[in-house]
Amino acid sequence: MKKMLKRKSKGFTLVELLIVVIIIGILAGMMMLSTGSATAKAEAAKIVANMRNMKSAAVMVYADSNEWPTAIASLDEYIDQKLEGTNYTLESDGAYIKFDVKKVDDKVQESLGKLASTGVALYTSAQSNDITSSDIYKDGDTGIYMPVK
Repeated sequence: MKKMLKRKSKGFTLVELLIVVIIIGILAGMMMLSTGSATAKAEAAKIVANMRNMKSAAVMVYADSNEWPTAIASLDEYIDQKLEGTNYTLESDGAYIKFDVKKVDDKVQESLGKLASTGVALYTSAQSNDITSSDIYKDGDTGIYMPVK
């Protein structure tokens, strides 16, 4: 009996290892949940940043040629990254940049709605001259418009 009490363990038991693995799994699951919303926010911020870059490029085109651009392709010379295969278009003779929201995830659309409600110039239509609070982009609208001129 005394021999059993004096014996020292040289490693971990299977139960101890399983508990550690379960705790790590729970922590990893919680981390994945928080990273999902962060990914959607980052994608929404990227969309807005691209629209702002295109707006700046449109202003540079106007400064160089005294005409507003009417196609996204005319901005390529002024933008350092290619936006091929994206959902961006120029609307109303270059007055607005439009992003087609239907092709992005619902969480990204929700993040875009939150950005628009904080004062970022994102609207639901290119037709309004006097912008009101009803013209501000909300989650569920089909397109986002950012004024250029």
